[in-house]
Amino acid sequence: MILLDSMDIKLLAALQNAGQSSAADLSAQLGLSPSQIGRRRQRLEQDGYVDRLVFRLNPKMLGLDVQAFIQIQTDAQTGAAHQSILALVKSRPEIVAAWTLTGEADYIFRVFCPSLPDLNDLIQNTLLAHASIGRVQSQIVMGELLDDTALPLGHLT
Repeated sequence: MILLDSMDIKLLAALQNAGQSSAADLSAQLGLSPSQIGRRRQRLEQDGYVDRLVFRLNPKMLGLDVQAFIQIQTDAQTGAAHQSILALVKSRPEIVAAWTLTGEADYIFRVFCPSLPDLNDLIQNTLLAHASIGRVQSQIVMGELLDDTALPLGHLT
């Protein structure tokens, strides 16, 4: 791992907010030449500071009107149970993110569905029907107050 200088941190912050920006745009914003921006960006990507570049789509525009977080408690803490839940997560496009947790829930899934009946179908006919899942608790998102794509970088300065 390399040490980041203040310009690396500024470049990472700019990329988090607009990863599609050209070197010329970033150059004007950060006060470095486009070639310097390009070299720094390439180094940051090669060193693993940039995990991947993605496009963030608008769920409402795509008819995904229901977002929910679903907590999962397994029947048993076994490798087989974990593998079966991992396979489930990979097989269901509605599940856009999944984490393992400490505490009461073993997993939490972030899901997007077109409607409440679709969410209900996912919960009733897929999650509750799964052999390794013992308990399901869902929370429907009423509104998003803060975008979750940018990481805090203030501790690096």
